Amino acid sequence: MHLLPTAFVGLIFAVQTYAHGLLAKPATRAPDAATAAVCGQTMVDFYKQDNTSYPEALIRADGLDEDYDAENCNLWLCKGFQFEDNTENVFEYKPGDVVDLEVFIRIAHLGYANVSVVDTATNTVVGDFLKLWEDGYADPEDSPDFPEDQTNFSVTIPELDGKCTQAGECVIQWYWFGQGQTYESCIDFTVPAPELEPEPEETECAGRTRSWRS
Repeated sequence: MHLLPTAFVGLIFAVQTYAHGLLAKPATRAPDAATAAVCGQTMVDFYKQDNTSYPEALIRADGLDEDYDAENCNLWLCKGFQFEDNTENVFEYKPGDVVDLEVFIRIAHLGYANVSVVDTATNTVVGDFLKLWEDGYADPEDSPDFPEDQTNFSVTIPELDGKCTQAGECVIQWYWFGQGQTYESCIDFTVPAPELEPEPEETECAGRTRSWRS
């Protein structure tokens, strides 16, 4: 059995009173064995205690143990959660598909937020934001009846120019930053590879090769 230090257990319960939020639907990445291998079991236990918590609280709680590998565990991409733990929840979308999202905000922190397609190899946004709130997101004065546009909304899958055809290559990431706290939830998905244009047919004509092009 993996036991947490007593001080760390206390900190877990402390951060639960301050956190937080996540993307509730569709299914998002959650930490398990693959995440523990590169981020450490202490980190996995931390988020299993409170899946709405955030990396800054993890760091303050000394939640990164000797197994934490900064090169392979990027806390600022999907909170470090690994694709290999989520292979059963890869959605297949097509450009133009409308995807309904549901956000759960337990405790509000006024800030900004966005939803975007992210290239997981580079942690960069692919194309434009799918949804953007430049300010005024999760205002405590609105709690618990936040604007519908902030908690129940839809995004449209864009043309991705050949990207995101392989599982694990891209995620749809909901990102919220408020009061110095970063919240991230990631949906693994793929889109079909673009169809290749057929090669022009070649015919023999008067002793030379001629290409017929449409």
